[in-house]
Amino acid sequence: MDAKELKYLYRGVLILFGMALLLGGYLYLRIHFEVQDVTVNGSTHYSKEEIKGFAMGGEQGNNTLYLYLKYRFRGRSITGIPFIERMDVNVEPPHKVTIDVYEKAIAGYVGFLDRYMYFDREGIIVESSLDPSPEIPYVTGLEFRECVLNEPLPVKNPKVFEEILSITQLLTKHGIHTDCIYFAHDGRITLYFGDARVAIGTTDSIDEKMMRLKYIVPELAGRRGILHMENYSEENEDSYITFEAE
Repeated sequence: MDAKELKYLYRGVLILFGMALLLGGYLYLRIHFEVQDVTVNGSTHYSKEEIKGFAMGGEQGNNTLYLYLKYRFRGRSITGIPFIERMDVNVEPPHKVTIDVYEKAIAGYVGFLDRYMYFDREGIIVESSLDPSPEIPYVTGLEFRECVLNEPLPVKNPKVFEEILSITQLLTKHGIHTDCIYFAHDGRITLYFGDARVAIGTTDSIDEKMMRLKYIVPELAGRRGILHMENYSEENEDSYITFEAE
């Protein structure tokens, strides 16, 4: 083998050695910094897998080194996701990622044209979506002619939003899921559960009514009619609850 052939052989060995180093380095980084532990805190609207998709999407989204560098230079917070104020991503190489989700304080949503408009405790429209939410109460009975994102829902009595928030918080507190909340012109409230509805009346003794209702809701399954709770109060011995079948 002459000197020229040795030179080409030497160069080929160097190239192969360099490729082996690169491949070994790539495999090391991929295996050593593989995401193995993901913690998601504070998410009720989206599942853990959906939150992971938002924060860790992309071809290298399962590599903590890539994620660490990504969020170090662009900032730890993610915004612009429907129903979420922000998400903070904390990457702890080599294997751990923690995602803290801060959701928008949504009190309910209304239907407008072909969309659903979600509003906060002050009645400000914070999201617009084509899809209804199974976790957030659907509110009907409010009168308005237009909806503008990031502006208050233009109703005659803005104080109704305080009542809506109070109702939704009590529903959550007592584990009650209703299909719809109807607010009548006179301030009376009706909850819908399939073909059954519950006449709550006004917000007088509302906490007591909700405490009692959570034990009644399972009995409404498959029934059609209206449950009257307008006069119910633990302090009123003459108060009563009746079901009017239809």
